[in-house]
Amino acid sequence: MANRFRTFGEFWPFYLREHARPATRAIHVAGTWTAALTLLLGVASGAWWLTLLAPLIGYGCAWISHLFVERNRPATFSYPLWSLGGDLRLAWLAATGRLGPELRRHGL
Repeated sequence: MANRFRTFGEFWPFYLREHARPATRAIHVAGTWTAALTLLLGVASGAWWLTLLAPLIGYGCAWISHLFVERNRPATFSYPLWSLGGDLRLAWLAATGRLGPELRRHGL
């Protein structure tokens, strides 16, 4: 399958449309932050099993939200690195209060 996006900037509006429902975004953000904290805790404590658990938490939340809320195929399967970047950007924008303006800028 040819990659139809040449840059992350081209991918980002697609990512946002694939996460159009507020519940999908909320589950993604919660999963991303929980995974990040689990990863940091695992590294800081030396409990390496937590570092292995972190991606399961992050992707598990994301995939469940796509299956049951958004009802679409996660972008992870076609664009794994850009999808991860999108998840991280989404979580950061939500945490810094800038997600709303970004969604409006893209017509969502």
